[in-house]
Amino acid sequence: MNQNKITVTVSRVEQLTPNIKQFEFTAPNDDLGTFTAGSHVSVHMDEVGIRRAYSLTSNPQQADRYSIAVLLDENSRGGSAYMHQRVSEGDTLQLSPAENFFPLVHDDTSKHVLIAGGIGITPFLSYLYELEEKGLDFELHYSFRDGANAAFVEELRERLGDRLFTYDNVKSERLSVGPLIEQLPAESHVYVCGPQPLIDDVIANGNRVLGEARTHFENFGEVASNGDAFEVHFHRSGFSLQVGEGESILQAIEADKRVSIECLCRNGVCGTCETTILEGEADHRDHYLDEDEQAAQETMMICVSRAKGKRLVLDL
Repeated sequence: MNQNKITVTVSRVEQLTPNIKQFEFTAPNDDLGTFTAGSHVSVHMDEVGIRRAYSLTSNPQQADRYSIAVLLDENSRGGSAYMHQRVSEGDTLQLSPAENFFPLVHDDTSKHVLIAGGIGITPFLSYLYELEEKGLDFELHYSFRDGANAAFVEELRERLGDRLFTYDNVKSERLSVGPLIEQLPAESHVYVCGPQPLIDDVIANGNRVLGEARTHFENFGEVASNGDAFEVHFHRSGFSLQVGEGESILQAIEADKRVSIECLCRNGVCGTCETTILEGEADHRDHYLDEDEQAAQETMMICVSRAKGKRLVLDL
């Protein structure tokens, strides 16, 4: 992971809905750099000792400003609450440079189908610039709990016209993922970001109909790590912790505070918390290691994966 930091000014804060704010950042030299569609930045919240990743919603070719949109999560671990309650116009923040774990596939002959749930709309806002610029065949399916609290709906309707399909759950409008994917051309690419049940549904149907190479997903929410309790011993640090039934190794580490480890995605996608296994076997639940790497039992993603037995020894 890029460890550099960019100092930015919060040039604008806009309340998009009762629980979603949009933040615009500029840099002193007016050059944050261009990025690729689907990229994110990490906001360093040094006062509370955390950082969180947010998808960039602005034009990838607009190097003088970045924008993100942040949902105030009722179960916030500190990140969204910090952004909503403590960040104002004129403040100075630090960002990690843009990185991309969710790129648009540059396939000019295929249809690109974007499926968003709630705040999962954010990475697709940067996608639209590249899709439109290249004249690619695409459509956007946007599902939300309540249209009154959904961000960007009206501007997307004006921009996309009949390429936008919305599903307002309050009006009993439901997105049926299976039938949608089944009617797509075989060479289509499908992309999803949103709540875990939606992601799981798209992955299952996308893999079945189109294949894994044409099914793409992103989720920066924390995935539950449930299972039997177990002990994890940190070899280099010289102590052990008990990991509870509904707790991840990462959560146990963060609660204890004696070991520091980076984890960007918290759902087994980005690979930043990959840790070497010295003893024991992991119950792999990530989407980063391939089947052979998981079978080798050499490393694991401690944000989601657990122990198959009662004890693991990790190189931490």
